[in-house]
Amino acid sequence: MVEKLLSKNVKKSDVLLLGIEYDKTSSFGKGADKGPRAIIDCFDTQLELYDHVARWSPARHLKISSIIIPDLKSKEPEIMVKEVSSEVKKRLGSHKFMICLGGEHSVSIGIFDAMKTSSGKTTILQIDAHLDLRDDDSDYNPEPSRFAHSCVMKRALDMGFKIVAVGARAYADFELETARKNNVKIFEWPCVENKQLINKIVDAIKTKNVYITLDADGIDPCHMPATGTPVQGGLSWKFAFDLLKEVFEKKNVVGADIVEVAPRENDQLTEFGAAQLCYYMVALKFKKK
Repeated sequence: MVEKLLSKNVKKSDVLLLGIEYDKTSSFGKGADKGPRAIIDCFDTQLELYDHVARWSPARHLKISSIIIPDLKSKEPEIMVKEVSSEVKKRLGSHKFMICLGGEHSVSIGIFDAMKTSSGKTTILQIDAHLDLRDDDSDYNPEPSRFAHSCVMKRALDMGFKIVAVGARAYADFELETARKNNVKIFEWPCVENKQLINKIVDAIKTKNVYITLDADGIDPCHMPATGTPVQGGLSWKFAFDLLKEVFEKKNVVGADIVEVAPRENDQLTEFGAAQLCYYMVALKFKKK
């Protein structure tokens, strides 16, 4: 029997997993609102306490807890963003580290809004198949919103964040133009994955502070297939872990999110992988130098 990893004492926890159930603006496959509970369940009941990559057992030394923001599913995108921002603000500083679990990628707009006072000092490392730099989703949605999942990184730019995008392989020409105008560094896939590429990605992050937003479709779908907008290619499993290791060692990771996990019947690979990535980031954040 695998030991449970999560503590019920949210107030005294070192690490908080904040679930954000939302899937109103997704443009292809649905189900991302079911991602947070599936990831948290895998985290608590399926992972071993010993992380064999980081080589230690974070849950034996840290209190890790989880909560779900209630009553978001039916809210309009702009209202959802405001409520997520409020919930994240209430918890910033209360825990040593927080990982938010989506939900579609639009939930990250609320997280960025909560953090925007330090935006000029923080780079967002975006692992994603898409650039998400639309100003709104009017090119494919008859009821457009500036808070859709395809607009999340444009809103981050508006807030003053710097962006390094890794894994991009599906985007519009006008998104590329927006990236160029705003000095967004893009690392496209497929590419040759090696230590030199990891060094280039980390060197592209010019600030000490980094926030990681990890869209499940940024990873090769052979590893994380259950996502709303899968795209062939993407980061290999090993490269994703190697990249995270280098970022945590060289930078100050101030928070993270994992989004766009859309569980499907009789296939738990994606939520289990998200739980693994989540626990690995906790292990890296608190591993003694």
